[in-house]
Amino acid sequence: MNNTLISIPEFLRIEAGALSKLGEYLKDTGFTNAAVFFGNGLIDMFGDTVLKSLNSAGIDVLQYMELDSVEMDDVTRLAINLPDKVQTVIGLGGGKVIDAAKYTCFLKNLPFISVPTSSSTDGFASATASLIVGGRRSSMPAKIAYGIAIDTDVIKTAPECFLFSGIGDMLSKITANFDWRYEESCGVSKVNDFAMMIAKKSVNSFVRTPYKSVKDDLFLRELMDSLAMSGIANEIAGSSAPTSGSEHLISHALDKMLEKPQLHGIQVGIATYIMSIVQDHRYERVRKVLSDTGFFDHVKTLGLNADDYCNAIDKAPSMKPHRHVYLHEEKFREKAKEVIRTDSILKEIFR
Repeated sequence: MNNTLISIPEFLRIEAGALSKLGEYLKDTGFTNAAVFFGNGLIDMFGDTVLKSLNSAGIDVLQYMELDSVEMDDVTRLAINLPDKVQTVIGLGGGKVIDAAKYTCFLKNLPFISVPTSSSTDGFASATASLIVGGRRSSMPAKIAYGIAIDTDVIKTAPECFLFSGIGDMLSKITANFDWRYEESCGVSKVNDFAMMIAKKSVNSFVRTPYKSVKDDLFLRELMDSLAMSGIANEIAGSSAPTSGSEHLISHALDKMLEKPQLHGIQVGIATYIMSIVQDHRYERVRKVLSDTGFFDHVKTLGLNADDYCNAIDKAPSMKPHRHVYLHEEKFREKAKEVIRTDSILKEIFR
């Protein structure tokens, strides 16, 4: 009998004007006060709307500030200095402030309210935080969001690179799930069928969404819905296996190697395309989505280096040595590097 208890967000609101309704969302859950962490420069952009919404709903803001650091020491200091009476922490912005707020709540055992202003990754709904430890980006345990509020009007205004990053991260569930099944067949892991179903449903719903523009309301809602479902799949599985496979190991290796890595979802999206060909699994679907959305056109402008990705493939197994996905085997690493050298689209992407 499986008596596992899982955490899921108390609320998920994805709608136009969500920032102006943030106070209502918190009031409905019984909170009476909060701290608010804004991303760099976002108080000027959204501060009045958010603080007015909270105050109008009777939510006392005990602290608010802008954050631009995910250094472990800085975030730990932030948690130590948090007012004792704070009931919840709202993280509003991109990946940095979301990760900092999330980890602060983990250290203080507080509920975390996630308010992403871009669609760059599924991190706004995950139970891990990407922090700088010893000068390098590292994944740390954190808390899954107690509540998630996403204003689609705000998501539309974010630079397109963040939208492409979210698309890349979302598609990675295709190769990650295939890796997880392979890992189970090697006797290294046990697939949680329900977690895999959630992860599959999230990506399948996304790739089947009709759209004329990636900034269509329906497309954005479906993307953010699906990214949020990914966090739930990880919570059910008790690990990141449903949403993170070989493609993420490549990205993690790039993070360790490069002085200035690309956005997480950009790296993951490219690696997903590579691995879908290696796995011989849904690569035509992956190619079509990345082509039709403009993802490939965007990454062609970044001046990426093929050698960096080949080196990252070689280093991939060391990122998570306890796992056994495709790239833990030399024959598949060699095949992945061959794909980089021979695929017509990748030849246009890489120098």
